[in-house]
Amino acid sequence: MTGTIETTPTPLTAADRCDRCGAQAYVRVLLPVGELLFCAHHAREHAPKYAEVATSVQDETDRLLAEHGAGAGAAR
Repeated sequence: MTGTIETTPTPLTAADRCDRCGAQAYVRVLLPVGELLFCAHHAREHAPKYAEVATSVQDETDRLLAEHGAGAGAAR
């Protein structure tokens, strides 16, 4: 049997860290050969590139406002 198995992505936790800076990851980018985790800042910075090759993007940056208030993740 061949095909794609659809699974619900596991929510990101405080243990998931950004591959660029080590901050808490809020974005998981699935690639054909693995995955990358990004904080909100680095997700925005690298979005144009990973959007070209990602098979899926799990974006939980909306949790920043709920968890940390209005100023969270505002730096660009």
